[in-house]
Amino acid sequence: MTAEDDPTDEISELEERIEDLAEIAERCRRIILGSKVAIAGGFVLLVAALLGLLGDSPAVALGSIALILIGIVSLGSNVSTLRQTEGAISSAEARRARLIGNIDLRVVHDAPLKLM
Repeated sequence: MTAEDDPTDEISELEERIEDLAEIAERCRRIILGSKVAIAGGFVLLVAALLGLLGDSPAVALGSIALILIGIVSLGSNVSTLRQTEGAISSAEARRARLIGNIDLRVVHDAPLKLM
């Protein structure tokens, strides 16, 4: 078996890539949660402003609308990134599984145990 036939380096690289992608996916999930909180908070502020609970300042209403819009944009962007990242993880895991499946494993019978 030559070095080019040995898939262990590629498997290691794929495992590192999968870990990196998993970190990206987790970051996207946290941002998605924050975006949902921003949207909900913006709606609560907007309703409170419209009911006059926060005074007559239009700045509160505009700020709440801005918060809602920022949350929506952030949510959409990160949901898209999360889907792409999950697809890349699936592809890398499938490639890794194929490489592992192609390794010619040997069964070791009755090998003596080393006692330390």
